[in-house]
Amino acid sequence: MAAVLAPAIHLRQLGSMDYLGALEAMRSFTSQRNDATDDELWLLEHPPVYTLGLGADAAHGPRADNGIPVVRVERGGDITYHGPGQVVLYTLVDLARRMLKVRAFVAMLEQSVIDLLAEHGVDAARRPGAPGVYVGGAKIAALGIRVARGRAFHGLALNVDLDLSPFGAIDPCGYPGLAVTRTRDLGVTGKPGELGARLAQILAARLGHA
Repeated sequence: MAAVLAPAIHLRQLGSMDYLGALEAMRSFTSQRNDATDDELWLLEHPPVYTLGLGADAAHGPRADNGIPVVRVERGGDITYHGPGQVVLYTLVDLARRMLKVRAFVAMLEQSVIDLLAEHGVDAARRPGAPGVYVGGAKIAALGIRVARGRAFHGLALNVDLDLSPFGAIDPCGYPGLAVTRTRDLGVTGKPGELGARLAQILAARLGHA
């Protein structure tokens, strides 16, 4: 059941969900929604999968056959990895209705992660020209969105208690040698569901003022 976080924004906590199933559900929701459809935030985790965005170069991996499936999708960005222990927050938001430009929405997603980490005493930041959130030069959250008819889908992924080794087979987000980190290694004790729910609250509050 959906829990209302703010006017016209609903959070759906979906647990563990196959990536392709979630992708088709996002596409269906976005294609069928209309001007009266409320926005939704979907909070979930995926079984292991590599995803390649529109700008992804095959040279960035994966460079090893580790049994992890690879899916090319329509979001922005390059290659990343999803797996258990990572918070995935899909943002099905009507940007046109909220009069939000894509760049401003991306900044809002990044700032929501920065604010969440700040609540736990972790200093995180953006990196010019490289969307996402970084701690001490290591990437802790990746994002990529797609906008169709002014409506966004896909979203962001925050590493919480994720096995980071599959990142070794790729150039994360297209950057060779880019370090990745997770909240567990930064002294943050929250579980994926807890941190994900708080992240959704922070983003919903920001959207409520958009």
